[in-house]
Amino acid sequence: MEKLMNVVVVESPSKARTIEKYLGKNYKVLASYGHVRDLVSKEGSVKPDEDFAMTWQVDERSKKHIDAITKALKGAGHLYLATDPDREGEAISWHIQEILAQKGALKDIKPERIAFNAITKETVANALAHPRPIDRQLVEAYLARLSLDYLVGFNLSPVLWRKLPGSRSAGRVQSVALRLVVERENEIETFKSQEYWTIEVEFLTEDQKPFKARLTHLDGKKLDKFSLASEKDARDAEKKIRAQDFHIDAIEKKRLQRHPRPPFITSTLQQEASRKLGFSPRRTMQLAQKLYEGVSIGSEIVGLITYMRTDSTQVEGSAIAACRNVIEKVFGKKYLPPSPRQYKTKVKNAQEAHEAIRPTDSRRNPQEMTKFLDHDHAKLYELIWKRMMASQMASAELDQTSVDVVDQKKEIILRATGSVLVFDGFLTLYRESLDADQMEDEDNKILPPLREKETAKKQNILPEQHFTQPPPRYTEASLVKKMEELGIGRPSTYARILQVLQERGYVKNEKRTLIPEDRGRIVTAFLLNYFRTYVEYDFTAQLEEQLDEISNGDLFWKDVLIKFWKPFHGAIDEAQKLKIQEVLEQLQKDLDDFLFPPLEGQADPHLCPRCKKGMLGLRLSKFGSFIGCSEYPECKYTRPLIVSEEGIDQVQEEPYERELGIDPSSGLTVKVKRGPYGFYIQWGEVISKKEKPKRASLTAGMNPDEITLKEALSLGALPRSVGFDPETKEPITAAVGRFGPYVKLGKIFASLKKTDDVLTIDLTRALQLIEIKKNTPPRKAKGSRGKKG
Repeated sequence: MEKLMNVVVVESPSKARTIEKYLGKNYKVLASYGHVRDLVSKEGSVKPDEDFAMTWQVDERSKKHIDAITKALKGAGHLYLATDPDREGEAISWHIQEILAQKGALKDIKPERIAFNAITKETVANALAHPRPIDRQLVEAYLARLSLDYLVGFNLSPVLWRKLPGSRSAGRVQSVALRLVVERENEIETFKSQEYWTIEVEFLTEDQKPFKARLTHLDGKKLDKFSLASEKDARDAEKKIRAQDFHIDAIEKKRLQRHPRPPFITSTLQQEASRKLGFSPRRTMQLAQKLYEGVSIGSEIVGLITYMRTDSTQVEGSAIAACRNVIEKVFGKKYLPPSPRQYKTKVKNAQEAHEAIRPTDSRRNPQEMTKFLDHDHAKLYELIWKRMMASQMASAELDQTSVDVVDQKKEIILRATGSVLVFDGFLTLYRESLDADQMEDEDNKILPPLREKETAKKQNILPEQHFTQPPPRYTEASLVKKMEELGIGRPSTYARILQVLQERGYVKNEKRTLIPEDRGRIVTAFLLNYFRTYVEYDFTAQLEEQLDEISNGDLFWKDVLIKFWKPFHGAIDEAQKLKIQEVLEQLQKDLDDFLFPPLEGQADPHLCPRCKKGMLGLRLSKFGSFIGCSEYPECKYTRPLIVSEEGIDQVQEEPYERELGIDPSSGLTVKVKRGPYGFYIQWGEVISKKEKPKRASLTAGMNPDEITLKEALSLGALPRSVGFDPETKEPITAAVGRFGPYVKLGKIFASLKKTDDVLTIDLTRALQLIEIKKNTPPRKAKGSRGKKG
């Protein structure tokens, strides 16, 4: 009897190709191409009043992949859902199962979930031998996270658009990460540098060997950092040192060990790849994905590393044993500690506590892999391989010597410290970037042979002026580290958060440091004033912990949503009542030092430099925030939020352009752009002044950062037919004109309300609006509003 086909579903086609080669002819491996279903991207897709019911939509491009899976299941015996081994992967498997069940494709098949941390023949075979049901608790944690993000985004973002025109979106975690960048910039701008001095003395031993020592005690008192606060203090100390003779008082020697760091987790990989290789977190994850999913090595395709989204430093025993074998063979037995190293992980969610990121086979050394990998993949693989190998190697050993040099009364003490690396251990292979400079200093500072009581002859006294430095701006790597420390975000979200902040124009990456844009500062100030709870670091971290508790079965997911929604909804309602002028006054108060820095030769930075009468203040346009004069319209002085030393007389709007894709009917590129009257969709490019490209305005409430190609094409198809008047049989159309969306019957134009959607309004609602318009007497005004369109 012919064996029934086994269908395996993974996320990516490259992963599918790799696994299909392992399994043979009785298995068909198909790709879902990521998520197959998501919440409908409009208001009301999560319904708090209906027990948080959700409205799902299968992605248009996913329908053909679902159809392929459905077709493969005809006559199949098993369905194995083999998506990634984390919360998102579990959710994708659950969505696929739900969709297939609704299509009636699972009548004789019980789907089974398999998961593996690495893509090798052995791990895949082991996973198939141990299938399980879909983990409902992990799915519920996903549903809770998705609902929270949706409720924040679809309720808070419109408040921003209305109260702060020109703002983009707000997000549950993204806004907290933005706050970190903005607050660091504030620290830098308000930092007051403080002067201090240090003194080093160059000595000669009795054997004429030079060494340096730093002043630590003066007049019998230990110096702190600011004891020598001025050049006068330093010169006074120098005089006292010059007047004394010195000798070696005490020599302390001790053996120190430096231990290797654990193997990589997602955050530490992103940080180290940024420091050592200059990769952004997003680039690092793209490269790691390929190394995980499979690379052609000679005649086979193998995954070179384990799963790259993890917060666990644990490594399975067989991998550690293999690693130790390679260490002994390549470096020798003395580089191998007596027993394997075990690292404790901070992870709280056992469901997602996978292995650390490591090579699937430690015998594949980086030099051999370079012929199979391009430059960037090879560099990242080398980093992962070295970090894993180093984590199981012997500690480095250093001899540290500390020497006190004193005067006769021991009222002046100088200290010299030096280290000698006596055994390099893991450092022969790998040095972590943060410690590299420090390590080099210690290794290279070697003291000459010294004896207690011997004379130390002064050669030079070297006072040096210093100034305290502000904290450095975040890099992408250090922001990820800070987010991890605070418990904000998770391995699968770090790279995306950084990407969104830059795409929204809230933060710019300049010379590998993150600098908040004006828009980012304004939004952060608004959120801290009116939604402070929801951008608090502890609050966000507690929500992440609750999601972990849901995954572990310790918390019911809807309880988390209920507790969150009521106060958040109340805060939204209160914010809706705010008047824009009230918001502006509060933000100007909070940002006064930033908006109106003192300028040389100007008594009051608020005074208008043009009319000399009006006061400058924060103003809003539909394009964003700017500074304007209170005497407007008599005085039309404006400037951007940040003023240069020369001054700027007009607002310079940033150009905006976002490509959405290709219109299948015309073949033209479709973009979102910004013009003098707001955002619009454009097909193709401007060829000549006489021949303008097709354009369509965005309607109120449409976010230029989030509009999809499908929605843009629907706008381009306007005016659309809504139906026919039952009495006159005349057509009724819906369109967008200069004054916004409307419906039209003959010569009657009826504006749509905020709750209406020009793309979906039906005949019944259109007739209601037209009837209201018929019965509304015309307004008396100085000027005619004119027709729409």
